[in-house]
Amino acid sequence: MFIASLYNLKGGVGKTASCVNFAYMAARDGYKTLLWDLDPQGAASYYYKADTSGKGSIKKIIGHNINISEAIVPTAYDGLDIIPADLSARKLDILLDAQNSPKKYFKSLLKQVSSEYDFVFIDCPPGFSNVADNIFYASDAVLMPVIPTTLSVRTYEQVKSYFETKEIDLTKLMCFFTMVDIRKNMHNDTMKQLYKDKRFFEHYIPNLSDIEKMGVRNAPVEVFAPSGYATTCYRALWNDIKEGVLE
Repeated sequence: MFIASLYNLKGGVGKTASCVNFAYMAARDGYKTLLWDLDPQGAASYYYKADTSGKGSIKKIIGHNINISEAIVPTAYDGLDIIPADLSARKLDILLDAQNSPKKYFKSLLKQVSSEYDFVFIDCPPGFSNVADNIFYASDAVLMPVIPTTLSVRTYEQVKSYFETKEIDLTKLMCFFTMVDIRKNMHNDTMKQLYKDKRFFEHYIPNLSDIEKMGVRNAPVEVFAPSGYATTCYRALWNDIKEGVLE
């Protein structure tokens, strides 16, 4: 089982859209896939029309009231399941602090379903926290979307520094550009600069209207625009990621 988390220190960078599309494409490729929505906003759950009433809440999982497998629900797509978000995720740091080994807790939880899935995608809340440390420890790859602008580049540098300070394996950090507008010199120059860091995948996600329509369609882009440019870009990036993590 390969665990990939979609993470950024800040919001609004296309993290959830990417998580939703990667999970769908992994399932389409024949991998048994689980998406765990840990962002209290629940956008990934919304895209997949998942029930977020809290019957399998994170509070119950952390409190050992239910097994993690009891929180899993199917989506409308073959091979793709989800653990929906719920409001108890807002207090997840507090819940984790009560555990004896907080940084290892998510990893131990996911081991319970390791025989059932090929890929697990985690949609992470933004920020540095005990939750983030848990996710970093559990993940085989931390996929970080980066908009090629000054503040996003600063965020990227902060995340790298955090990994080094916490002695987290920096090879886990795999980045890609999102919301790219190649008409802008800043975007082109920033991408050219950061590609030298050899931590970014070659393909990127442009700023496209079909991606914004995911919220209206409640679906990944490949479902409602299979021949669209957004699908082409996500598919190319997903193939890059597969090659990078499964080599």
